[in-house]
Amino acid sequence: MTSRAAQGVRVRGDADENVPSATPGVVEGASPERASIPTRKVSWRVRLRRDRSLVLMTLPAVLLLAVFAYVPMLGNVVAWQDYSPYVGILDSPFVGWWNFERLFVNPTFWHAVTNTLLITGFQLVFFFPVPIVMALLLNSVMTPRIRTAIQSVVYLPHFFSWVIVVTIFQQMFGGAGFVAQRLGEHGYSGFDLMTNPDTFLLLITAQSVWKDAGWGMIIFLAALSTVDPALYEASVMDGASKWRRVWHITLPALRPTIILLLILRLGDALTVGFEQLILQRGAVGADAAEVIDTYVYYQGVINGDWSFAAAAGLLKGVVSLLLVLGANKLAHVFGEAGVYKRA
Repeated sequence: MTSRAAQGVRVRGDADENVPSATPGVVEGASPERASIPTRKVSWRVRLRRDRSLVLMTLPAVLLLAVFAYVPMLGNVVAWQDYSPYVGILDSPFVGWWNFERLFVNPTFWHAVTNTLLITGFQLVFFFPVPIVMALLLNSVMTPRIRTAIQSVVYLPHFFSWVIVVTIFQQMFGGAGFVAQRLGEHGYSGFDLMTNPDTFLLLITAQSVWKDAGWGMIIFLAALSTVDPALYEASVMDGASKWRRVWHITLPALRPTIILLLILRLGDALTVGFEQLILQRGAVGADAAEVIDTYVYYQGVINGDWSFAAAAGLLKGVVSLLLVLGANKLAHVFGEAGVYKRA
């Protein structure tokens, strides 16, 4: 019987050598020369016929993106024209790089760039880590019912428009708001956070945290749900403290998500919330609230200098693209996939 069992094991092993491995084009037990032979590429017609259901599902989104995103990019040609909407793009004269030359020597534009970078850097330091900390804290709550209730309350402001958010903050921290009235009852007066340019940076960061931190927390909670609980159990058996478990298990599991969101955040770095800032620009003044998007709006739509505004917007788009490419390259250096893989 022993010899028959051994023979059965040997036969199974021999039969398994003929089964293709998980790696396409590589057979277990095959020679190195045979294993290095590349697989035959599938033609695009075969792939299209195979994935036609997925293609049909994504076709409306692709058309929507093409009509409202890529086709309007053709209008950037007005940055090299002296464009007038009464004449049209085809009849507007070309002026070369004149609009860009005006842009680089305009101190108001550079003030808007400085404000944009300042707001972006401040929110990157004080706003970006908040969803991570909230996800770690909420993940430590053991009761699913309490966790679900907190999660629902925290991410609800994400669905509010900026008009509602600014109105709520006005009712709380404005000159006639709740905080000012309570301070007035105790002999203090003159509190108005909504019209103070010196604290405007803190104000818009607090608004962004209140509105969007809960939504970002959901992304990190989804990443934490993929961590194997056996890792935590093994670390507890080895005597690891809670901080050690966070440092060696939780944060490494979140690292790909953190890097991906950081890349996307850098790509959107020069867009710091047009609606949020333009709603409060009149209260604190242009010196504190002027960013590139509001600058383009006032120069193009309000003042009618369409070509100059198009040049500013195009320059912003190019810099944002370079930031995404640079951040993605940095992610590859640290061994992460980033937004897209290496070619």
